[in-house]
Amino acid sequence: MAEFSSKEELVRLIKRLGSNLSVKLSTLFSILFQTRNFRSLSAIAGLALAVIFSWKLLRPPSGHRRRQPKRQTSSAGNSDISTSSNSQLITSAVFSPSDDAGAQKPTLEQIVRQKLGGGRKVTCRLLGIILEEKSPEELQAVNQATVRSSVVDVLLEITNYCDLYLMERVLDEESERKVIVALEDAGVFASGGLIKEKVLFCSTENGRTSFVRQLEPDWHIDSDPEIISQLARFIKCQLHVSEVKPERMASNVFTSASLEHFFQCT
Repeated sequence: MAEFSSKEELVRLIKRLGSNLSVKLSTLFSILFQTRNFRSLSAIAGLALAVIFSWKLLRPPSGHRRRQPKRQTSSAGNSDISTSSNSQLITSAVFSPSDDAGAQKPTLEQIVRQKLGGGRKVTCRLLGIILEEKSPEELQAVNQATVRSSVVDVLLEITNYCDLYLMERVLDEESERKVIVALEDAGVFASGGLIKEKVLFCSTENGRTSFVRQLEPDWHIDSDPEIISQLARFIKCQLHVSEVKPERMASNVFTSASLEHFFQCT
């Protein structure tokens, strides 16, 4: 700042000198024309040339102030390029195309734990979620119940991580037997995480609601919107398995087309 102020003072001094010289030159030229002295004219012309040469030599170079903003713009541009490069490096470190895509994909265990958010007790309806059959009447009518093949891996992972209880309303004891046999054939009991005593049966829908409230799970999974609505006040989180998302649901209720879809396994 001090250097810049000194330069401004020098410029003002030169301008003042030029102004005084201009006045004096005008006076001298007037005297010259009056006296018509050629030697005086030559002297004055030489003095004028000397003043002009001195002025050009001492004045600051033109465009000095304009070049400085250009350097600032260049600096800002370099900063933007640096920030962009850092972002690209971070993105590359996380999503590097050279990395094995399979290594970056989370395991089913990680997905289940993340989705359940630390919940360690889960209750789940059987019909339409674990079983292919969707109603007690359909279950009663078939020769044997069928476990949905796409849900087995998810179910086993949940049993490894959580205390899982399966429950359903049935019309007779034969329906109960069909369910136990289907689960056994699918290997659900093989890991030891789920035992037959944790498969509960009742004769009414209210019975299933009562089971859930007594067990006080962190998560309840059901396909009946009425039961989901009734339990919303008492259960921390619920998963409503439905092809169509209801217009109004409590904030602690999640909706998915299937259990396995909720855990992004299909």
